[in-house]
Amino acid sequence: MSVLHLRLICPPATTSAALEVLRADAGVTNVVRHVGACLLPPGDLLEADVAREAVDAVVDGLQALGLEESGSIVLETVDTALGRRIQEAEEAAPGAGDDALIWEQVENAADGGATGSASYYAFLVLATLIAAVGLLTDSQVLIVGAMVLGPEFGPLAALAVAIVRRRRDLVAGPVRALALGFPLAVVVTAAAVFVLGLVGLVPQEFLDGRRPLTSFVASPDAFSVIVAVLAGIAGTLSLTSAKAGPLVGVFISVTTVPAAADFAAGVVTGQYGTALGALGQLVLNLACILLAAVVTLRVQHHLWLRVRRGVTGRTAASR
Repeated sequence: MSVLHLRLICPPATTSAALEVLRADAGVTNVVRHVGACLLPPGDLLEADVAREAVDAVVDGLQALGLEESGSIVLETVDTALGRRIQEAEEAAPGAGDDALIWEQVENAADGGATGSASYYAFLVLATLIAAVGLLTDSQVLIVGAMVLGPEFGPLAALAVAIVRRRRDLVAGPVRALALGFPLAVVVTAAAVFVLGLVGLVPQEFLDGRRPLTSFVASPDAFSVIVAVLAGIAGTLSLTSAKAGPLVGVFISVTTVPAAADFAAGVVTGQYGTALGALGQLVLNLACILLAAVVTLRVQHHLWLRVRRGVTGRTAASR
């Protein structure tokens, strides 16, 4: 069962209206009211279990009451939920739980890479360094490891959400994370390759361009576009369905971090053709992933609105 636990901090003046929002949706059950339970800020505590399919409509109703300003709205994932009431709430809610689009949850899931935290930059630099070693040694294993470690999908997803939601205030964070993160990773990696060259640890095979297993990194083609688009779709679906597992497959499939490493290594070692190809691969992958994420979110939003409107229309007709 796909259920979220809803916790509301309500000023006494809005408690009754908030209860009406909860009672009006058949996807809500186990509603509990704790009068005067909140001390800071003072108010009432409301709790409820909400079928994932009903969360978006319920949160919209609560936001219309101004609870984000006067109180707070907290959504918590429930690992296991049993009971006839919960089953009835899920059956009454529109659509399927995995198809439900909860914008607040999507924004939160994508927000991890949007802020450009120190850990984000550290992971991006480390991933690019590992990719550089993979390129120097022609090791596909290290290339895959670098892809998994790279955190770049976070800001791309956050930027896609900002575009679809038309939230200009959410654009600056992910753009800064991408615009600063990749140049930083390239500079650090270039410095590392330069030092390796000074001590004679850059393999001659790399300098000669003999990399049969990793040469694809600097060779963008039609399949690069196809894979990046598919990865963008899959990554977005994994965020909207609150399933992190598919994201690992997305990280492995896209050639962003390795391309940044190849660009750095190519410039330092004088392989400018390779560096140019790697730069093209990087830009192509980032653009295709972002475009696919935006289109996927728009399609999901449109389809989910149709589901909600259909249920609303049937409910109104039955009354």
